[in-house]
Amino acid sequence: MEGSLKELAGYRLERAKEMLSAAESNLEIGQYKTSLNRSYYAVFHAMRSANALKEYDSSKHSGVIAYFTKEYLKTEILDRGLAVIIKDSSLCREKSDYDDFYVAGKVEAEEQFKNAKYFVQKIEDYINIVNR
Repeated sequence: MEGSLKELAGYRLERAKEMLSAAESNLEIGQYKTSLNRSYYAVFHAMRSANALKEYDSSKHSGVIAYFTKEYLKTEILDRGLAVIIKDSSLCREKSDYDDFYVAGKVEAEEQFKNAKYFVQKIEDYINIVNR
């Protein structure tokens, strides 16, 4: 595999991990809406990381999600169950970012963080296997 694609995937994976760290920090200080946002972006950057290995990116979130789903989940390269994490984290982020009166709770933020951490780990495992 071309070195620059590996580097790009690695860079995007590090961004995903940064978002995870931020989600956890926000969770700890009770900033649940921000934690939901960061958990989503951890998932998003992890998808972009995997997509980089196939030389794909999109300026639209829907494009990143659609390509990842088509190339990795529908082909069962990765567990199709990851689609639930993508959908849930996306919905939570949209509610917390755009619904003026949405109240984010601790339990929801904890669950989204846990799911994002799992998602990022699955992508990291896959990238490590491919990059051997």
